[in-house]
Amino acid sequence: MTTIRPVALVTGGASGIGSSVGLALRDAGYEVVGTSRRTSGITPPPGVTLLDLDVADDESVAAAVEQVIGRFGRIDVLVNNAGVGFIGAAEDSSVSNDQGVFDINVFGLIRMTKAVLPHMRSRGHGRIINISSVGGLVPMPYMAIYSASKHAVEGYSESLDHEVREHGVRVLLIEPSWIKTGIDVNSVKPDAPVQVYAERRRAAEQLLADSVANGEDPAVVAKVVVAAATDKNPKLRYAAGALAPRIGAFRRFAPSGVFDRQLRKMSKLTS
Repeated sequence: MTTIRPVALVTGGASGIGSSVGLALRDAGYEVVGTSRRTSGITPPPGVTLLDLDVADDESVAAAVEQVIGRFGRIDVLVNNAGVGFIGAAEDSSVSNDQGVFDINVFGLIRMTKAVLPHMRSRGHGRIINISSVGGLVPMPYMAIYSASKHAVEGYSESLDHEVREHGVRVLLIEPSWIKTGIDVNSVKPDAPVQVYAERRRAAEQLLADSVANGEDPAVVAKVVVAAATDKNPKLRYAAGALAPRIGAFRRFAPSGVFDRQLRKMSKLTS
């Protein structure tokens, strides 16, 4: 089976931001394939296909991409949305735990990109849309591993975009602010907690829970993803959410001392 409609592949597409992105792309005229590590028991909405895919597994990635191309004949848009959060001090986590976060947030994205890019390059067309975060611009305290992973996504995406642009492929970044997702309850847990950080860690956990509870609907991000997928002259970075552009501007233009104090105040840290 092939299709003349554009095809979008969305990782982490069974819930949260990924599910909203899939629906928005479907409504924009795309054939949509969403992925999740476990799709059994999940009924996809009309117009969306769900596939099992573990972005941390090379064989799973290759098989899923091959299946999509075999079924639809093309992949026009890849949305790298699959990811995990982490709350805790940098010392609270073993290196192997840190590697687990990176294996999904960074290397999972890289695996997907490497699997899809040759197909897009051979067709001279395609967009790879990477879901980053304002955490990729602002290194939040007690989110060092998560922030580091999103900073890596930012650097990888910007560099790769320069490499593939002449082949008709663009690599774009979406930078959401606080969105109502399950990131606060589904985050990777510290596996080596240090008692000295316990109070601050709990405060950071509560701050994240409150921010997510008061966050915006995932549809806000989905709308921006559709814009990135369809803009004739796409931007490298797209802010998503009312707060995201202000955070980005503050990070870029505020004096470093002012930014440092405001960040610590927001994080409820002593001076």
